Amino acid sequence: MKWEGRRQSDNVEDRRGMSTAGKVAIGGGAVGVIFLLLQLFLGGDSADILNSLQNQMQQPSIQSGPVELTPEEKVLGDFASTVLADTEDVWHKLFQERGMQYREPKMVLFRDVVRSACGGAQGSSGPFYCPGDETVYMDMSFFNTLRQRFGAKGGDFAIAYVIAHEVGHHVQNLLGILNETNNIRSQVDQVQGNKVQVSTELQADFLAGVWAHHIHKYLEEGDAEEAINAAAAVGDDHIQKTTQGYTVPESYTHGTSEERVFWFTKGFRSGNISDGDTFKQNR
Repeated sequence: MKWEGRRQSDNVEDRRGMSTAGKVAIGGGAVGVIFLLLQLFLGGDSADILNSLQNQMQQPSIQSGPVELTPEEKVLGDFASTVLADTEDVWHKLFQERGMQYREPKMVLFRDVVRSACGGAQGSSGPFYCPGDETVYMDMSFFNTLRQRFGAKGGDFAIAYVIAHEVGHHVQNLLGILNETNNIRSQVDQVQGNKVQVSTELQADFLAGVWAHHIHKYLEEGDAEEAINAAAAVGDDHIQKTTQGYTVPESYTHGTSEERVFWFTKGFRSGNISDGDTFKQNR
């Protein structure tokens, strides 16, 4: 992705220079940690995230002083800020075309632990969006886990896809979709609620594709493939097969690899927000 020298967002707070001396205890063993990690990274429902974190976090963190960022970390922060700026430009334009005003989200870069209006998160929990403070929280070190644990390949545009996915949840929040789906999920059983959650996540993938469509002049050869590979790597079926050796389709909350790739690709080809009704399958 061509990003050097371009505008960076003013809505970024970099907390990676803060270290923590305390420990955050996560219950449920390795499976519980992986489940929470994936829920956060894949933009899980904020209420579920909050409940999980409040139930599982047993010990507060203690700030112990500043940590010097490496040159590579500084470059990664600049890149993330440029991507967020691109999302601002695209969504301002698309909202204006609909006679609406886009409210820009904040983005916090962190490591170790972070506090948000949706509760706290442990380091390596991964990126997540909190509608309570309209902020995207990015644990940048998670992308090493994404590559090493789940086989994601590629470079910077895989990271851009994840940022755009989380901003997609912010778009859903502004449009009232998150509130509507939360209400629906509170009235149905877990299996049906999971289906609604899958549709919500797939729509965020679609919106990430819409964003990518509108910044095509900045894309380089292979960028779209990087995003598609990342989407496939975090499909529920791939994750369950990788972590436990088998899949449980009724427990899916974010969509299969095939579904995630399909909806990102559809958004990327279309560029039209109206083409992203992922909820038809659950009507």
